[in-house]
Amino acid sequence: MPRRTRSAGFTLMELMVVMAIIASLMTLALPRYFHSVERSREAVLKQDLHIMRDAIDKFFADRGRYPLTLEELAEKRYLRRVPSDPVTDSAASWVIVPPPDSATREGVYDVHSGATGKSLDGEAYETW
Repeated sequence: MPRRTRSAGFTLMELMVVMAIIASLMTLALPRYFHSVERSREAVLKQDLHIMRDAIDKFFADRGRYPLTLEELAEKRYLRRVPSDPVTDSAASWVIVPPPDSATREGVYDVHSGATGKSLDGEAYETW
């Protein structure tokens, strides 16, 4: 009686089981990954705001006036470059706050994110 030999390889059922296991693992891992990406964007946004506000304060202490634009901070080497908002991916989306007590109300007194929406902790990006 001839003996049937099994060829090397996987059956369709074995491949389907492996794919189901991989799919279930991905449903657990992907939400955590996207949550960590959003959390890192928010951390970069907070750091960029802190650095720009510090540069504005140093500019005012050195020159006795506020910079007219954020680009002036980069031109005068208080910043290497104007960072892009990590939430909007644009350096042009920063919201400039003019000085409150200046008669001309010129210059950059403070800066906020131009991103709409709320952060992971429920606070609006515009208030940062």
